[in-house]
Amino acid sequence: MKKIIFFVVLIIVFYTSADSLFVAYDNGPEPSEQGNVPPTQSDGERTAPAEKKDYIKEQIKAMTLDEKIGQMVMVGIDGYTLGDASRQMLEEYHAGGIILFKDNIRDAEQTLSLINALKSTNAINMIPLFLSVDEEGGRVSRMPDEMTNIPAAKKIGQVNNSDFSFKIGSLIGEELKAFGFNMDFAPVLDINSNPRNPVIGDRAFGSDPDIVSASGIQNMKGIQSQGIISVVKHFPGHGDTSTDSHIGLPSVDNDLQRLQSFELIPFDNAIRNSADTFMVAHILLPRIDPDYPASFSKKIITGILRENLKFDGVVFTDDMTMGAIINNYDIGNAAVLSVNAGSDIILICHDNDKQVTVINSLREAAESGSISMERIDASVYRILSLKRAYAITDETVKSIDIKAINNKISTTLNSYLKEK
Repeated sequence: MKKIIFFVVLIIVFYTSADSLFVAYDNGPEPSEQGNVPPTQSDGERTAPAEKKDYIKEQIKAMTLDEKIGQMVMVGIDGYTLGDASRQMLEEYHAGGIILFKDNIRDAEQTLSLINALKSTNAINMIPLFLSVDEEGGRVSRMPDEMTNIPAAKKIGQVNNSDFSFKIGSLIGEELKAFGFNMDFAPVLDINSNPRNPVIGDRAFGSDPDIVSASGIQNMKGIQSQGIISVVKHFPGHGDTSTDSHIGLPSVDNDLQRLQSFELIPFDNAIRNSADTFMVAHILLPRIDPDYPASFSKKIITGILRENLKFDGVVFTDDMTMGAIINNYDIGNAAVLSVNAGSDIILICHDNDKQVTVINSLREAAESGSISMERIDASVYRILSLKRAYAITDETVKSIDIKAINNKISTTLNSYLKEK
């Protein structure tokens, strides 16, 4: 009998102690970053634990308006070396990103020297550069001639092998990383549904949304696997156009139901597979927005991309110096409209005067209240978050082992294409 009483008392004591421990864990203080216990209030009531600092918000608070606007543009430069206009873009306008084209790339040594010069010049800024390129493979390749060319997306889609698609993306990413790039405007997720399309063609993985989704997303993941940011394009789909947006403004008579059942399928799947960034096309969809092309349509960027598809990553415009824009709109006003529509980064690939016009237009709109500071800060937050997520730095690259990369490309192509 005594033993039974003893065990009953022991059990009561145990559960009483356990309850006390859980109360203490739930309501007790959490250590601060310095390991100190927060002070108590009267009768043992404790203050709520201090919220952890959001260091990106703190960084944004310390930025000037010019620095914020700079992060919201990506610009192209002229020539093979860093000229005065390019230096001004970094030193005076604080441009947050640079895109290179074939006319900036002569050979491997020169390309590496130019990229290193851009990084060194940007060292005066606290925020490292996006260094980007259009490297899709096939006819859209910016790599130096010493590099083995990678096949166009159409060929990848014809093989229709997820492992191959991933490896191709990984090889592209490895190439870019070797030179010091950190961003690639690829893959193309347009569905090549219109045989009269003058701009997409073999840049697409195919004419079937499932093949485009499967091959394109694995390609995107391969690029990302090398620490390179993949910018999928051209939302909401450039595949059904019959006008080249480099020259004029395409108009496509598709409604939202059609987009959801076809063009948007690869983009939706990309979001579900952790796409970081989207490029929005210069395409007019009058049955959705009769007034503005997708690249500065609030109905398309905020309504469809952000709200319907739940994308909260970085949104780029396509190049604002393309014919679709400069032949139909004022470029400065178009940039302002685009930011208010939900874009984060305005791409201005050519013409220093137009680049300055866009930057000044965005600054003036912010100063007048035409663009709210909340809207600007939201974009800058996304941009800085992406740079931090990929650990972007301005660290220079000393050398490139071109032979090793080319051997990997050749081995992969021989393995998957030998029977094709």
